[in-house]
Amino acid sequence: MSEEYPLKGVKRFDMAREPNRVKWFLRPITWIIAFPAIFRHHTKIIKSPNLEGLKPPYLLLCNHNSFYDMKVATCATFPHQAYFVVELPGFVGFPYIMEWLMRNIGCIGKRKFTNDISLIRNLQRVIDRKKIAAMYPEARYSLCGTNAVLPPALGKLAKMLRVPVVTLMTNGNHIIQPFYNQKVRKIKTDAHMEQIISQEEILTLPVEEINDRINKAFIYDDYKWQRDNKVKNTYKKRAQGVHKVLYQCPHCMKEYKMESSGTKLWCKACGHEWEMDEYGQLHAVEGETYYSHVPDWYEWERENVRKEIQAGTYYYEGKVNVKSLPNSRGFISVGGGTLVHN
Repeated sequence: MSEEYPLKGVKRFDMAREPNRVKWFLRPITWIIAFPAIFRHHTKIIKSPNLEGLKPPYLLLCNHNSFYDMKVATCATFPHQAYFVVELPGFVGFPYIMEWLMRNIGCIGKRKFTNDISLIRNLQRVIDRKKIAAMYPEARYSLCGTNAVLPPALGKLAKMLRVPVVTLMTNGNHIIQPFYNQKVRKIKTDAHMEQIISQEEILTLPVEEINDRINKAFIYDDYKWQRDNKVKNTYKKRAQGVHKVLYQCPHCMKEYKMESSGTKLWCKACGHEWEMDEYGQLHAVEGETYYSHVPDWYEWERENVRKEIQAGTYYYEGKVNVKSLPNSRGFISVGGGTLVHN
C-alpha cells in the first residue's frame, strides 16, 4: 500500500449490499446470549395492550443506553426476527469474521451522521420480507441516561415504510452499564414496548404528527427512574468515571479539574467533594450540593457551552491524528491535521 495514498486500493464496506437472510443456526445463538442476561437482571418487559395481534412487518424504534439494549430488544421481539441498523465500528473484529457474523444475524451497516439512500432501500427490503426493521435513532449511547434530539427525517422514513411504528423504551440500562464506566452492574430494569402509530394511522397522519408522537415517546431519564423506583445500585465504584460527563465544577467553575473514584466525585482545583448514593443521587460532603441529579448538572454544562458559543468565546484548536474506517478490518491512519472547533 502506498504511504502517500494509504487508502488507495482499499476495499470499502459495501453499504448497498442487500441484508443477508438470517442463518437458521445463528438465531438460537442470539437467544442464548440474550435471554440469560434478561434473567440475570430480572428485566421486566411490559407490552402495551395495543400490541395484541400485531405481527411483523413494523418499524421498531429503541432508546440507546448500552449494548444491553440489543439483548432486551431480541427478547422483546421473540420469536420474530428483527434486523438491526448498526454503525460500521460494530462490524470490526477478526478480519471479516465479525462482519460475516453481524450480517448473518440480521445487522445492516451504517455510517453515522451521513445521508444514506442505501440504508432506506435496505430497510424497505426488510419490510418487504415482512420482518421487523429495528433502529436506535439517537445514534449513540446516552451520556447521562437521558434522551437526545431525534432527526426530523425520522417521521418521513416511518411514513415511507407505511408500517406500524413501535417503540421499545428501556429503563435502567444506563445504570447497568453507563457510558463513562462500562463495568456491568447487577440491578433490576424494565422495558416498555408500545405501538404508537397503527397501520391505519401511518397512512393518514402528517409527518409532523408522526415526529411529535415519536419525540414524546422518547422522553426518558434513567437517574429519575432509579430514584423514583428506589432501585439500589450497590456497586462500590458506581461514581467512577462520572467526571467524564460532569467535567465542570459548579463551585469554582473550573473545567476539566474534576476527578472520580469509588462513590466519590471531587474537584482538584477547589477541593469540593460529592458522594453518589445507592439511588444515583449526588450529595456534597461539605457545603452546597448544587446539583444532586446527574442530568441537571450535565444540562447546566451544556447551557454554559451554549452561552460561550453565542458570545463568540467558544474555541478549540489542536493537532490531531486522522484515521479512516473504510471497512470492517479496522482503522487506517491517513496522517495528521489540525482540528478547529468553534
